Amino acid sequence: MLATLGQSGFLDNVLQPGHLFPDFMLPSAEGRLLSLGEFLARGPVIVSFFRGEWCPFCKLMLAALTEALPQISAAGATLLGLTPETGGLALSMKTYHGAPFEILSDVDCGVGLAAGVVFRIPPLYRASLGDKFAARQGNEGWYLPIPATFILTPDGRVAWRFANIDFSRMPEPADIIQAVMSMRRVM
Repeated sequence: MLATLGQSGFLDNVLQPGHLFPDFMLPSAEGRLLSLGEFLARGPVIVSFFRGEWCPFCKLMLAALTEALPQISAAGATLLGLTPETGGLALSMKTYHGAPFEILSDVDCGVGLAAGVVFRIPPLYRASLGDKFAARQGNEGWYLPIPATFILTPDGRVAWRFANIDFSRMPEPADIIQAVMSMRRVM
């Protein structure tokens, strides 16, 4: 599956620096509707996509970002996690990791699709994800985001991005923090 995504030029469709990130209003883990605009009004925003609480690599990334949150906040950025999971699973993910930042349900992968980071799981691989996969996402679209993180300027433009088709590859929190600090110096 990874080879197919790589050969298809999938990453060519991911939002590039300078592009406007799609505006959104999504439910938080606690069920409140939150908009990207309210976070951008405070300064730079980091948007990191997670496949779900079932993904061991996402769990590692979530733990690493939770640990790095003091440095992220000190650099003046707000961190948001987006997951396609619904039905309380975002809250379960947030609670399990003690994540002190917002984890939002990207309902029907709308934001991920607009950002170019979502792919459709081929039928051949669906059985390996189990029969509860569709229920976890609240639909039967069989979509997943690739590992992707975006740093957005206060006007909603992509300043930096990480995107990789290999689900075991995640951005290093130190690289994210450095990119935020570099962006703040030129703002």
